[in-house]
Amino acid sequence: MAGLFSTGTSSSTTAPSQTLGDLSKDVALNNPPEDSISDIAFSPAQGNTDFLAVSSWDKKVRIYEIASTGQSEGRHIYEHAGPVFNVDFSKDGTKIASAGADNQVKVCDLASTQTAQVGAHDQPVRCVRFFESGNGPMVVSGSWDKTIKYWDMRQQQPAAQIQCQERVYTMDVKDNLLVMGTADRYINVIDLKNPTKFYKTLQSPLKWQTKVVSCFTDSAGFAIGSIEGRCAIQYVEDKDSSSNFSFKCHRDPPSNNVVTVHAVNDISFHPVYGTFSTAGSDGSFHFWDKDAKHRLKGYPNVGGSIVATTFNKTGNIFAYAISYDWSKGYQHNTTQYPIKVMLHPVDADECKPRPAVKKR
Repeated sequence: MAGLFSTGTSSSTTAPSQTLGDLSKDVALNNPPEDSISDIAFSPAQGNTDFLAVSSWDKKVRIYEIASTGQSEGRHIYEHAGPVFNVDFSKDGTKIASAGADNQVKVCDLASTQTAQVGAHDQPVRCVRFFESGNGPMVVSGSWDKTIKYWDMRQQQPAAQIQCQERVYTMDVKDNLLVMGTADRYINVIDLKNPTKFYKTLQSPLKWQTKVVSCFTDSAGFAIGSIEGRCAIQYVEDKDSSSNFSFKCHRDPPSNNVVTVHAVNDISFHPVYGTFSTAGSDGSFHFWDKDAKHRLKGYPNVGGSIVATTFNKTGNIFAYAISYDWSKGYQHNTTQYPIKVMLHPVDADECKPRPAVKKR
């Protein structure tokens, strides 16, 4: 099934006009970070205003208020002692958690703008997520020290921790589903109702290093993206042999029998439709329908690697961050390389699932 989704190319200019997306209405975020962006996250809280958190290698987390027109205004900045790798909002939107190269997990209360260290690891913390427990909101963090730790925020010691097979590279949470990807292509699944043991462990179906895992909107499974321009769809409970599959994406057209592949840097699920985006080192993003095994839209190159993506709570804004992602080594990281966050207004037809085709 690997080829069902395949674009065959990462350059959407070769796509048919009906599947070619329009970037002309995209708006740039005002006053973006000064160094490479590592992550972006929209607040899931209901309300008339969207808040966007942006973490950066410049050691800062910035929070912006986004108007319905796409206009943006900086609201708050807080710092780590090293580059910040990951950010996440609490479910009610009142707090932001961040993970840094300073080995710290921090939480910022947006009402008071007070920031506190709520956790620490022995090595840089790569990912952080809020989740709801019986005792209220908690934070889970994953580190290059090969552990994940749970934090109560009211106590200094971790509420629990799990030893992983390898360094934690990526993690996502949806409802009671926690999925993490480590070095050596291990994927661990945890049921947060029983958070101290792995519910399931598998080797990634993709052959190369895992870049990102992202939970389905209905928490029935997750998507995996890797450095080899490939994405996998994986259900927690195996239904039938056709449920889990992988497909090619973010690849250049063949040239002299050589295909250049690009890393899939991020995957984001639409909060309403359950469709999803992939974004890569090639500077393009695509919208997909996993149930119909169909690409909905592909977009022209945005002028730099896309390192992070996120939908807002209603799914009518898709934010994507452009920065150098080190995929071609240090020599390609020039001072001219763009560092920006773009806000793409989402039309329903861009992300809406396609109606099923009835077989005669």
